[in-house]
Amino acid sequence: MSKAAVTKPAVLVPPGFQVRRATPVGRHPILSVFPGLDAMETAARQEPDGTARARLHQETLIEIVASDVWMYVAPWNVPRGARGRWRPVTTPGADTIVVGRSHLKESSELILFLDIFHELCHVRQRHAGRELFPEGVSYVRRSTEVEAYRFVVAEARRLGVPDDELREYLTVEWIDHSELLELLDAVGVSHPE
Repeated sequence: MSKAAVTKPAVLVPPGFQVRRATPVGRHPILSVFPGLDAMETAARQEPDGTARARLHQETLIEIVASDVWMYVAPWNVPRGARGRWRPVTTPGADTIVVGRSHLKESSELILFLDIFHELCHVRQRHAGRELFPEGVSYVRRSTEVEAYRFVVAEARRLGVPDDELREYLTVEWIDHSELLELLDAVGVSHPE
């Protein structure tokens, strides 16, 4: 979910990561868009329990939208703080990750890899009863965001992604520079020189 989505990092994604970039607009099972995702080591690190992991990947959907968006977990209802600022796809009772069509088609595999596992962290958090869109809490101070970013930063580091690329990935348009520095500190990524 960052402007880094259109860059071409030199780091390769783990073996087994696949993206069906031509998936049409609409709702699809996650494994039809990201086949084999459930068998990756990253998936096992994210959800060690095999039964829970299978359920996560069988029940989570992907909704490809024509809108110019990155990825987000669709809220079940429009969050109070979003009214007038953000018009999310809502999917009451269904775990759905919304993906912009251009993001899916044009972003590097590394960015898509990081984004999909970031969003799957949020699906797991919601399963655990956590609030994904707490009213009045800054994006960079949401425990759910920090936890999801920490997970994907750790996975990126396993792949050898340097801090400058991680900073670019974490630079999103809905936070300002001071919030970016706070997020970098929270997830253990060095500040720019």
